[in-house]
Amino acid sequence: MKKIKLLFLFSLILLPFLRVAAQPKPLNEKNKNNLSILLTNLSSITLENIAQKIANAYINKQVITEFNYNLTSEEAKIIQEKLINILSSSQGELIGYKAALTNPKAQETFNVSQPLLGILLENMLLPSGTKIPANFGAKPMLEGDLMVRVSSNKINEVTTPQETLQYLDAVIPFLELPDLVYDKNIKVNGEMLTAINAGARLGVVGDVIPLNQETATNKSLKNISVTLKDKSGQIIAQGNSNALLGDPLNVVFWIKEQLNTQGKTLKKGDLLSLGSITPLISVENRKTIVAEYEGLGKTETETIIVTFE
Repeated sequence: MKKIKLLFLFSLILLPFLRVAAQPKPLNEKNKNNLSILLTNLSSITLENIAQKIANAYINKQVITEFNYNLTSEEAKIIQEKLINILSSSQGELIGYKAALTNPKAQETFNVSQPLLGILLENMLLPSGTKIPANFGAKPMLEGDLMVRVSSNKINEVTTPQETLQYLDAVIPFLELPDLVYDKNIKVNGEMLTAINAGARLGVVGDVIPLNQETATNKSLKNISVTLKDKSGQIIAQGNSNALLGDPLNVVFWIKEQLNTQGKTLKKGDLLSLGSITPLISVENRKTIVAEYEGLGKTETETIIVTFE
């Protein structure tokens, strides 16, 4: 009986210490950091896998038939960056940027309220007159676009769209050949488009038309018309550059601001694709597309030609 009492008293003495020992220890800063790294690594692995899946579809020209990720805007940008890292080995270095969904109708289609940003790599751009396979992508498309060239890093200091004009030294007719990659049965949103680099695949460039100080001051870029025709001269699609957020300079400014939010800047020589002037059209085998640009330069019409084999 005495032994039992002693054991009981001993257990009462030890109980507070046992309770303290049983409680989980609070995370110190080192443990917190380790946990954070672990969570980040898990997230990074998932995003890396998604980027690789998109890259595989891009490289093999295969449609993505399943996409079960509800991406945030930041996740989509990370995937895009990882995708560019994968593609740069074959597509070359960064040569500029593209703004997608700058046309209000295009924004309605994908239920977004602002454009999307993509990256252009040097091997994506082809000269006028080029012949390429009709199946150049998983879901090959074509649209009349417009490109400008940055003349100075000072463009990053401007505070209004109109001010960007003095830091552009060229305007270039541009037929974009995007690849939307996703299967038609998948409902695509803005984040999914950002993840596939805003659909950037190829583009056909026309002559570089200089914008010197005199012409840059007086020239309006929002009165450029684009007409897409087949070889026989039949009109396929038409549009005007005022569809680009009302004025192409608004798009230039938007690209500059968007890069600023990512801690990036424009530099001299960067090419900027400003978005859809004409509706997207499907690409057909054995078809030649002639794009006529009016209001660009000294001549009445600037022409780009591409043939799909």
